[in-house]
Amino acid sequence: MQVRERKILDVCEEVEGKIREFGGRPAFPCNVGINDVAAHYTSPWNDGSVVPDGSIVKVDFGVELDGFATDTAIPLSLNPAYDSMIIAAEAALQEAMSAVAPGRKLSDVGSVIERCIERYGFKPIRNLTGHKIIRYNLHAGKSVPNVSGIESGRFEVGEVYAIEPFVTLRSAEGAVMDGDSTYIYRLVKTKGAKSKAAIQLTEYVKDTYKTLPFASRWIHDSWHQGDFAAFEELVSQRCVVGYPVLVEASGQPIAQAEHTIVVTESGCRVLTG
Repeated sequence: MQVRERKILDVCEEVEGKIREFGGRPAFPCNVGINDVAAHYTSPWNDGSVVPDGSIVKVDFGVELDGFATDTAIPLSLNPAYDSMIIAAEAALQEAMSAVAPGRKLSDVGSVIERCIERYGFKPIRNLTGHKIIRYNLHAGKSVPNVSGIESGRFEVGEVYAIEPFVTLRSAEGAVMDGDSTYIYRLVKTKGAKSKAAIQLTEYVKDTYKTLPFASRWIHDSWHQGDFAAFEELVSQRCVVGYPVLVEASGQPIAQAEHTIVVTESGCRVLTG
């Protein structure tokens, strides 16, 4: 898929459309992270921005069937200067998956990722992690770190994880922080809406997305029983909570690679790619 000179909105909608065309549903809105944006950017309904020349791009998407979901990300370099960052992210992902084994500590894989990234001359993002996935829950408690640490959990046979190394420059802060915008949300409670339109929208979100993330763009495009004020009411009443766009704290570019795996008796099996 060509992204150069493409509207980000078109990229999001093309990816999501292809998932539906092949019989699945998006497990979450397609994320397009450009340069220092690490995660959680999906286009709002009126997004006119384009993928800029010379950028590094992360296209992060997932497929859901009956609540069972996968999560994967593809890094794209529109500038040769970023090629080595992508190579480092993809190498770290491969080494991490090779290190997965039942009974092994999650922190051991974090150490593998960190050592690989540093071997290539870069720095991992320390406050982003991979995550266990269960039905209707993309972040199910156990995390796979991208750095050495004391994460106490262990891999168990049959568990599903998204493993996602994030790579930045050695001179960068190596951490992400919340940006100023939020375009992805999740339903957390069904009580609290006051207006009739907001109560109806709560039921629509619960029936359509359950506990999986959704885009405000999807609500704008599909909700016809009231204006967008109903959604704003759900936000203000914290019936839905948002995922702020995450950016590298020092403004440096980030590469990402990601696959979803299931832990097997002999290691793991890749479910994406």
